[in-house]
Order: sequence, then C-alpha cells, then structure tokens
Amino acid sequence: MRYEPKLPYQYIESYEPRTYQENKTSRVNHEVRKVEDMDQLFDMIQLKDGMTISFHHHLRNGDAVMNLIMDEIIKRNLRDITVAASSVFPIHTSLATAIERGVVTQVVAAYMSGAVADVVSKGKCLYPCVMQTHGGRALSIESGKLKIDVAFIASPAMDKSGNISGRQGKAACGSLGYAIADAHYAEMVVAITDTIEPLNAFDIPKECVDVMLHVDSIGDPKGIVSGTTRITKDPVGLAIAKRTIELMDAVGYIKDGLSFQTGAGGISLAVAAQLHQKLSQNKIKGSFASGGITGYLVDMFEEGLFEKLYDVQCFDLAAVASIQKNENHFAISASQYGNPYNPKNIVDQLDVVILGASEIDLNFNVNVTTGFDHRILGGSGGHADTAFGSKFAIIVSKLVSSRISVVVDQVTTITTPGQTIDALVTDYGIAIHPRHSELIEQLKKTTRLSVVSMKELLDTANELCGLPQSVLPQEKIVALMEYRDLSVIDVIRQSEIPL
Repeated sequence: MRYEPKLPYQYIESYEPRTYQENKTSRVNHEVRKVEDMDQLFDMIQLKDGMTISFHHHLRNGDAVMNLIMDEIIKRNLRDITVAASSVFPIHTSLATAIERGVVTQVVAAYMSGAVADVVSKGKCLYPCVMQTHGGRALSIESGKLKIDVAFIASPAMDKSGNISGRQGKAACGSLGYAIADAHYAEMVVAITDTIEPLNAFDIPKECVDVMLHVDSIGDPKGIVSGTTRITKDPVGLAIAKRTIELMDAVGYIKDGLSFQTGAGGISLAVAAQLHQKLSQNKIKGSFASGGITGYLVDMFEEGLFEKLYDVQCFDLAAVASIQKNENHFAISASQYGNPYNPKNIVDQLDVVILGASEIDLNFNVNVTTGFDHRILGGSGGHADTAFGSKFAIIVSKLVSSRISVVVDQVTTITTPGQTIDALVTDYGIAIHPRHSELIEQLKKTTRLSVVSMKELLDTANELCGLPQSVLPQEKIVALMEYRDLSVIDVIRQSEIPL
C-alpha cells in the first residue's frame, strides 16, 4: 500500500507536462530587477510562511548560497517552509538549524548528507521528507506536483541583462543542469552571483530570471570535488574494476558506439580509468559518456575515445575546464538527462552504467540512501534513473568493508529496484541477475570469470563477518523514497541508534 504524505507535498497520479514555451521564455521585453542587499531582496520577493523554495547543488560542498538564504529566513522568523534542494551536503548547516527550529518543515531532495541528514534521521522534521531521483525531480517540477514559489539560483556568472552562465566566474561549476527546471517553472527566480561580466554563452536566459543580487561570494568551487569523486588506490578495488571491464567485454559492450556512464565512487572511477586503457589499446570509439562528468571521462573524450559528453553536473574542475572549451561537451538539463516522460532522455540511450551500493539484497534491490542503522547517508541521485534506462547496469563493490557486508538478505531501504540491476561485481565473484540465465551459462562456459549466485556471496560474507545484527527503526516515518515515475517505493523510519 502506498504511503500518502501529508501536505504541503501531495502525490498525483498523472500529468500533462508544460513546455518551456508556455512558461517564461516567451516573456517579451522582460527586465530583471536588481537589488542591492538581502533586506531589499526579501522586501521584493515577499517570501511568506508555508512557501516552497528551491536550490541547486552544482557547487556541492562548496555552496554558500543556501546558508546565506536560510540564515536570513531564520532571522525573519518565517515558518513552515519547504526546501526543494536538488541535493544537500554537509556544508548546509543552516538548513539543519532551520529544521530544528521548526522554520523548515519539509525537505525534498535527491541526495542528503551531513547535519541535515542527521536531523531528518532523528525525526526532527515536522513532515516526512521526500527523497527523489534526479530525473524524478525534473518530472515533479515540470508536472506541477512540486510547485516552487521562489527558486534561489547560485549563479557563477551573469551579464548585466540577467543571463546566467555556469562556465564563467570565480566559482565556475560548469553545467547548471539541475537548476534548469527550477528556472523555468518557479513562480519567482532569484539569481545570486558574485561575478557580473559579458558572457560567451549562457545556461539560463534572462527571461527566466526575476531578480538578481550581487554578493561577495556564492561559494568555493574546490568544494565541487569531494571524497566521493576520487579514484580508489586500494588493490582490491582496482581488481574489482579490472573484473568489471572483463565482464563488459565478455557481454559484448566494449565496441564502437559504446554509450557509458559511471558513478563517482572510487571503484566506479577506477572502472572508467581501466576502460580508457581498453578503448585506447583496441582503437575503439564510443558514442557518448554522460551524467556527472569527471576528468576521467574528459580524458577519454579529448583523446577521441568518445564523440560526445552529455553533462548534467561537473564532478570536478577538469570537467569544468572541458565544458568551457570543448564544443562537443554538452550541458543538459535534468529533464534531458533522466525524466522518464522525456522521450529523448539520455539515460534511456545508455549501454552500460557503473554504480555503487551500500547494500544489495538477494533480489538485487540496491540501497544507497541509508546505513543499516536507518540513518540517511545519501540518496539516489541518478542511480535509479540510469539503472532503469541502461541496457546493462553493473554494481561494483567490495563484498565486505569494515566487517559489514554489502550483500544482505533484504536492504534497509530500496533506492533502486532489483529488476533494473543486471550484475554485481565483487572481490569474491560476480553475481548476475537470474533473469539472465542464458548469459550466466555463457559466461561460465566461455570465460574465466567467477560467476556465483547472490546467495553464495551472502554466505561468504556471513562466514567472514558473522551474521549481522538487525537494527529495528522506530515507527515514525521520516522520509519517503520516491521512484523516478513519482511513485513511493519505500519509506525511511526514524533511526533508533543515537547519531
């Protein structure tokens, strides 16, 4: 039975998507209003109790804009605010404070970590929060399910007319893909920038912007890179990456025209590095790489190993530099990336995606949202989008880390349904989803790959670690897990363990 969330966030069964042309880009002779300071901004936008505001996360853990706005909202003692942020990072401490004080009563996001995740896990948010996918977020905004009253867009560079670019400025972050839907559909759009200069190109046109504010700093671009966007140096992780490339080759996907995406985890990035070597050695040219773009994908692209990059988010500064100069490095919106109702979305054109997991169960369901203790640690982002859209979705992980098995009887939280996962590659063998019975037999007969069942991996993990102790959550539902089609596929209950 589907859990029906309370107001202000309501579930709808279907929708007719609005086009951008029906929205703001058709505004004739539109002028962006300029304000001098925060007082003038808030006097102009007339933010009220009960409204929904949004933020994007392209500066990741270097973003300063959300804290800037949340501090002002707290100071003005506004109440019952919903924050629709594409993702939330540890730097966003002011949002955590606003939740604890009852200023913010709901958060809608595709990823959540740090202090905000902690206070939500403790049950301190009045309404259940909503964990979306990146494609689902775009769908919810375009459908009108998620109505944004005011969108605050951290704008790395703007021209005097109010056009926005993510590719210039002191805090250049590259693609602004997750802010596009907000810019087109929010009732009011506030652009906050620390750089006003002529633009070579823009990502968001001035017709979508209502107000602009110049500040000293919108954040630190060095925060774009985090611990989740660095390649592993662990020999075990590198061996898993090598085995993953062997699997891709055996299944027949390392060929001309390959379309590919990898996550930003250490082993996933190691797969990208080893794919680079394989494509180069065999003179194979892929069609495109997509998603959150890293320097590893940029290197392959610049060597001609991929024809195009489709970039919804730059994961490091090498990707930012590439999108500034390479014409076939395309910035795309979250809707173009993963909206399931967008017929040309990129994830549906993927051959292979490499993803991580905090848990995967006997039915291949994957959890990247919570720990075994039900504490929120992350979120789907594009995980569920790409697993559904790609022809072959591979999870890569060490079987055991810190005496905790990645394979479990049943995941704590379903982030990505098992029917959309094709394989798990570990240091103790490769599990292929049982629906691929012919492939399993083929791999056993024609390769030296160690193909095992998920049950065998679980048994091995239990031998290494012992049987895991189950942790029961409390009854209170603190968040809903929303799938990419906006259906609720699971709930997160309040963590029982002190955080």
